[in-house]
Amino acid sequence: MRALLLDFNGTLSEDEPLLCRIFQELFADAGKPLSEQDYYAQLAGFSDREVIHRWLGRYDLALEARKTKRYLELADGSTIGEEARAAVRKAAERVAVGVVSGSVRAEIQPVLDAAGLSPAITVVVSADDIRRSKPDPEGYLIALHLLGVTPGEAAAVEDSEAGVGAAKAAGLYTVGVTTTLPAERLSAADAVASRVDRNLIAGLLSSA
Repeated sequence: MRALLLDFNGTLSEDEPLLCRIFQELFADAGKPLSEQDYYAQLAGFSDREVIHRWLGRYDLALEARKTKRYLELADGSTIGEEARAAVRKAAERVAVGVVSGSVRAEIQPVLDAAGLSPAITVVVSADDIRRSKPDPEGYLIALHLLGVTPGEAAAVEDSEAGVGAAKAAGLYTVGVTTTLPAERLSAADAVASRVDRNLIAGLLSSA
């Protein structure tokens, strides 16, 4: 293995409860309240643009901008736990580590910086870089191209059905982590783990 590709929201950054709360606020203001159950059943794992379109039936640029502003007000490096930080640093000693996310770079980079992980991340592919969001594999294919590796030389870690679908469509060995959804909803993954930690990374590196 020459590269490890990580989803951001809910995978590296365990922030899905925060995202749920933000979208609940925004959608209530938009006149279509969102329950926690509906968020996890229908929306978790999709890009912000897709979440807005799926719930409101239309895209709203101003609402997406408000979401980013609110996220930056509330999020910090604490959503990336010490185990995940240690795991990423361990992986970066052996392979290139990339982040492939449906969020905008303006949300991702400050959290990576606050967690002290930016030096360990070789590439970030965000919503700013793609035209088609997960489960389309475009983001992963861009990351593989930027890193100069083939799908067989990389692995991905995801927390949602859309994310697992994207990684598998890109030809990647994929681990689903149950930080957001239960294992049965990640059954398309090659393996399932509880979260990004040193044991998961050690297992991936030992099989490289």
